[in-house]
Amino acid sequence: MSYGLSKIFKSILPKRLFYRALLIVAVPVIVLQLIITFVFFDSLWIKTNKGMTRALANEINTFIQVYNDEIYDKEEITNLFSVYQDLNIDYVEDDNFNYEYVERWFSPIDRTLRRELKSRFGSGEYWFDSTAYKELIDIRIKYQLGYFKFLVPKDRVTSSSARIFALWITVPALIMVLISLIFLKNQTRPITNLARVAEKFGKGEEIEEFKPSGAAEIRQAGYEFDKMRKRIVRHLNQRSEMLSGISHDLRTPLTRMKLQIAFIKDKDLANKLTEDINEMEKMLNEYLQFTSSTYLEKDEKFNLSELITNIVEKYNNSNISTKLLSSVFIAGRKNLIKRCINNLIDNAIKYGDKVNIELSKNNNNLFIKIEDNGPGIPEKEYDNVFKPFYKIDKGRADSKSSVGLGLSIASDIIRSHGGNINLEKSSLNGLSVKIFLPV
Repeated sequence: MSYGLSKIFKSILPKRLFYRALLIVAVPVIVLQLIITFVFFDSLWIKTNKGMTRALANEINTFIQVYNDEIYDKEEITNLFSVYQDLNIDYVEDDNFNYEYVERWFSPIDRTLRRELKSRFGSGEYWFDSTAYKELIDIRIKYQLGYFKFLVPKDRVTSSSARIFALWITVPALIMVLISLIFLKNQTRPITNLARVAEKFGKGEEIEEFKPSGAAEIRQAGYEFDKMRKRIVRHLNQRSEMLSGISHDLRTPLTRMKLQIAFIKDKDLANKLTEDINEMEKMLNEYLQFTSSTYLEKDEKFNLSELITNIVEKYNNSNISTKLLSSVFIAGRKNLIKRCINNLIDNAIKYGDKVNIELSKNNNNLFIKIEDNGPGIPEKEYDNVFKPFYKIDKGRADSKSSVGLGLSIASDIIRSHGGNINLEKSSLNGLSVKIFLPV
């Protein structure tokens, strides 16, 4: 049960650090404001209003009691209460006194006034309206064959300090939250920058000098990332230089072997040796291409639909059909994407007679699907074929025509662009290669 509640809370909470930090700052402020407001209204404002309303009800009751005493002049009593008690009093003769009114349960003034008037005069002997006038309350008390009409200022039953308190408790809270927003934005910006740089580096894009900023812990993470990035770049450069040397050193003896084969009189032996040397050269070339650094090429924005169309046109093969969205643009390394698609189409043509190519798009990803009607690949081998130099002996013959690097290179290129590549059985009963690239 606790796991279920934890999962529900996690789904409700915001995912980004900025909003989580804002929640940590804002929630205590809001809770504190609510507690202070509740205590204020319960302990001060409501009790103060209750006392003021009770005093008003006592004044009205006193006026009626004095008005009943025959020893006092009724007009003089009315004038005295109007002048000294701030009560506008008028007697109206009306046998059909209507004491029904709309109960505004949500109004503290109405609730308190109703309770006090009921305790002094009884149910059905009073009527009031706090909305008919902007600054006055209309109170009517049944008396003999009519009723007394009292027009009372609203400040006689409510305290004006509530508005001032609400203003002082709300405005500073809003100012503090706005200040917190500015500081939180400045604190989360270095994390966002670090994540963006790490994403670019993971995709193989060129990164300018990265300067860590922010809190000490964030700067430390930035410095460590920058040192790691420089070590990796240094390693890749060393590997490229080493491979260039290996390439030069290996090509020289292979060339000498070719020259020496020309002097062999046994033609069958010479042909076999030539085939072995050609295979070694092909393996060497593909290996160097696979392991060569791809960081030298810069990202650019290009039309992927146009690129695929140009690739297909160069094959001049009527068995290749396309279904492409027009003008689909993507930011990446154009030559590498071109090489990846070339490798996949080469494989499809090599093992099948018919090839279908599709390009589609949604809000977040691009989808490239290349299908063929060849023998396909067993499902258990889907992961293995992406390994360098891995060959399948069954179903995809002529092992000498490939060194097992086509899908490895394609996978490496797609993943360096932040995408993914999957294999499955095609609608043509062959192999279907699906590529997902982020927009």
